[in-house]
Amino acid sequence: MKSWNKWIFGGLGWAIGGPIGGILGFALGSITEESQKAYKTGRPVLSNDFSAVLLVLCAAVMKADQRVMRTELDFVKNYFLRQFGESHTRERMQLFREILKQDIPLAQVCQQVRQHLDPASRLQLLHLLFGLAGSDGTVGEAELTVLGQISSLIGIGQKDFESIKAMFVKDTESAYKILEIDRSATNEEVKKAYRRMAVKFHPDKVHHLGAEFQQDAQEKFKKINEAHEAIKKERGL
Repeated sequence: MKSWNKWIFGGLGWAIGGPIGGILGFALGSITEESQKAYKTGRPVLSNDFSAVLLVLCAAVMKADQRVMRTELDFVKNYFLRQFGESHTRERMQLFREILKQDIPLAQVCQQVRQHLDPASRLQLLHLLFGLAGSDGTVGEAELTVLGQISSLIGIGQKDFESIKAMFVKDTESAYKILEIDRSATNEEVKKAYRRMAVKFHPDKVHHLGAEFQQDAQEKFKKINEAHEAIKKERGL
């Protein structure tokens, strides 16, 4: 149980219990006899860890279309392998399979996320969830619906949602949507929008989540730069 405690009780420094703690507690109770005894005796199972919240919301997205795809499981597994290594990934995936068996009370979970995660971390979370949804090559309508619900419930505005969506669902307006502007924007407005988005999505905004999540934050930041470069190329700037 000690190895589980290291990541479930460490991390961001906020103890939440509630629906997220209940989901994790039930999952842990299905895995080890010791944690099951703790859960039954009422000792709270708390989540202080961004990765634990990520697992719960990944489960909600994966269950959106009533099926769990191997590509999605591989996405989650490979993501944690990159971030945490084989030993911790094995623990997380064991817990994740138990979480997938549960009904996720989305509104209550998202309310906790909104209360305890800062705006930059919530944007990071949505970006990761879009990556999961697109892991099979496309983001389906059912997944988009759930992602839209999560985005709204955790307090992400529509423009930010459309910006992150455009990083994964491409169309002729994607670069502009990523920068949260219209094609009619002037060159000066494009420059200002890029600077604004570069600040909003800078990897340093989520440094408190730990080095494990910096790679994804840098990938998100890279997409902002690529959108800006695409618009400049289109306009001959």
